[in-house]
Amino acid sequence: MRSTAVRHSLRGLGLVCAVVLAATACGSGSTAGSDSGPVSAAGLDAALEKGGTITVWAWEPTLKQVVTDFQAKYPNVHVNLVNAGTGDKQYTALQNAVQAGNGAPDVAQVEYYALGQFALGKSLQDLSKYGASDLSKQYSPGPWNSVSINGGVYALPMDSGPMALFYNKKVFDQYQLKVPTTWDEYLDDARKLHAANPNAYITNDAGDAGFTTSMIWQAGGHPYKVNGTKVSVDFTDPGSAKFADTWQKLLSDRLVAPVTSWSDQWYKGLGDGTIATLALGAWMPANLASGVPSAAGDWRVAPLPQWQQGQTASSENGGSSLALMKSSANQDLAYAFLKFANAGEGVQDRIKGGAFPATTADLDSPAFLDTAFPYFGGQQANKIFSDSAKNVATGWQYLPYQVYANSIFNDTVGKAYVSGTTLSSGLKAWQDSSLKYGSEQGFSTGK
Repeated sequence: MRSTAVRHSLRGLGLVCAVVLAATACGSGSTAGSDSGPVSAAGLDAALEKGGTITVWAWEPTLKQVVTDFQAKYPNVHVNLVNAGTGDKQYTALQNAVQAGNGAPDVAQVEYYALGQFALGKSLQDLSKYGASDLSKQYSPGPWNSVSINGGVYALPMDSGPMALFYNKKVFDQYQLKVPTTWDEYLDDARKLHAANPNAYITNDAGDAGFTTSMIWQAGGHPYKVNGTKVSVDFTDPGSAKFADTWQKLLSDRLVAPVTSWSDQWYKGLGDGTIATLALGAWMPANLASGVPSAAGDWRVAPLPQWQQGQTASSENGGSSLALMKSSANQDLAYAFLKFANAGEGVQDRIKGGAFPATTADLDSPAFLDTAFPYFGGQQANKIFSDSAKNVATGWQYLPYQVYANSIFNDTVGKAYVSGTTLSSGLKAWQDSSLKYGSEQGFSTGK
């Protein structure tokens, strides 16, 4: 239940606060309890018994039921759940509150790609003092890797977005297309489909930073390398080159619909069969069911095509965490809620509401795996999503200023979608601009 549409421009955000030169300036003036020692389970129980009020900033709708159940179990606690905006809008408000030294929530929803930016900005509390590192086995590798930064744990995973291929079976059957197992086969399908019906395309893509990095991730790319405040960006690595080469062929031959995702035209194409596939995260089923109800029964799910026959690699696309703000004056109570929501009873509330779990116990449970999706003709699609989660390629990193980097995607890589600029040239421009910004923020940068 997560839309990549939240990844839009936020040029004025400036989250990093020149981390190297003035890291402490990024934090709030109120850090009550942030430097205290380990907190035991008994300490959390005492905080829940004492009660109080905490504020949670989040846009994810399934948290409403989590709050209801948490307050029913702990009647002395009141949770003020606030939608301060989706994605970039919330991040701007959050950073403004942090810099002002007041007004920040106790807990905030932060997408994985943005988490490092807040952690290195000294805005988030390391959850290690609560024993959060002991929860590592409870989560699938991709989300856990995303919340583990520089030896600390700066959030607990809320959901995940292991990638899969959503395809319109009705269209594939009509044009006798084989469900692709490799990206080369996908390219062949794209050519056959568009030749048979010039109004039909294998997919849409008008340029999206999150999709691009997810595809490079699956291809085994490691363009971002981060070691504390030392960063490098290299979009000439083999994984990036694999993606750029294949996707350039789709763009050059005009085999991809130049339609922006989440637009009315996009929904129409998904409904009438002129957009035949989507390579997206496992949060997508609810969006298809609600956004394209007329195509119920037409669509199916398959494993993500591979860059080499016989591989099973996947990657993450989307997903969020809940993080504890360092400025919170009620940290123990806030962590107790965070743990309830993401590692306790609240997980089931969110799954029932349509969220895709990051917890391995749920990913492996028969009830979850055997769930039939009427929208997908009764297919047990969670089996594909669960396998994808287990096969997420390891070692991926985001920049500690990925929010800004994504905001300049359209000015760099995006030119390949509207002009004669190649993807490889656009990626080089994105690389250079990202490194320049990092240097200006006080990071040690290089290729």
